[in-house]
Amino acid sequence: MHDNTSFDVPTVDISPYLADTPDPAACAEVAAQLDRACRDVGFVQIVGHGIPESVQADLAAALDEFFALPIDTKKAYRRPGENRGYAPPKSESLSMSLGVASASAMNDFYEAITVGSEASDFPGLDLPEVSYPHNTWPVAAPSFREPVEEYFCRAQALSRTLMRAFTDALELDAGYFDTLVDHSIEVLKMNNYALLESEIEMADDLTGMGAHTDFGILTVLWADRVPGLQVLGGDGRWHDVQPAEGALLVNLGDALARWTNDRWRSTIHRVDPPVVDGRIVRRRSAAFFFDGNHDAVIETLPGCVAAGETGYPPITVAENIAAKLAGMKGGVAPAGLREAERVLAART
Repeated sequence: MHDNTSFDVPTVDISPYLADTPDPAACAEVAAQLDRACRDVGFVQIVGHGIPESVQADLAAALDEFFALPIDTKKAYRRPGENRGYAPPKSESLSMSLGVASASAMNDFYEAITVGSEASDFPGLDLPEVSYPHNTWPVAAPSFREPVEEYFCRAQALSRTLMRAFTDALELDAGYFDTLVDHSIEVLKMNNYALLESEIEMADDLTGMGAHTDFGILTVLWADRVPGLQVLGGDGRWHDVQPAEGALLVNLGDALARWTNDRWRSTIHRVDPPVVDGRIVRRRSAAFFFDGNHDAVIETLPGCVAAGETGYPPITVAENIAAKLAGMKGGVAPAGLREAERVLAART
């Protein structure tokens, strides 16, 4: 069901947190706005984020260069079962990350290339390769790596700024999350939604990217200003969301929902691009996932469990991600997830 009534993704200017000398009152107002957005929607548009338009434009050009390669060339960069490298269309089902079978006649039709933090980025730490795998950079797209690494670094810095703001919004001690994110798993998944006209006729109910929540702490999303992204509101309806001019979309992941015992919810979303004259309108996006340290324990934060309530059971960041990835890439469904119940309710 599609509906756009009584639904709004708030816009928050986070520039006070980026000032050379942050003003406490201005930062407190930003923190309060973020708290409201995280309670009510789970998505927020941020402006004043400090990532120049030129950096975003260079990222878009890098995506264009890679995705324009022949499909057989792109497939040479596959890393089946791993959260790195190229994923061709219909090779993943994000709804299965919640243990919910795809509602469409086939897996998600987007293609993607994924890079992220490597174990070698943290010398002196004995980090597991499964959580910090090496990257596969496409040499067939020679102008791809440099702008992607530049955007990745900018998104890293932005995520840590947001963590300072979130710490204030949750009224935690300054630096509360520092030891939980100092060797954070960070992933940039770059997506391309395009399908040949003949393939559209094969699908009974196309799904660009199935209904899912993100796995980690927060996601910073760059996307074309093209319809397609839909967010499941508290009213149980799907609402269309597009980034405003110059804005980046930020949404919460399952780790932060578990930490806050759903005071802040990881909002379910999907991508369902429009079909115009028998063809899908092309859409590009790049999602930066800030997931936290692999060994960080996710357990309810102080002040987020009322008397008589029960929080989520403790789980490490790596365990949480592994369960969701097993569903998405291998069809091995995790069980008993609160998020899955919301997806199934929305279908009816």
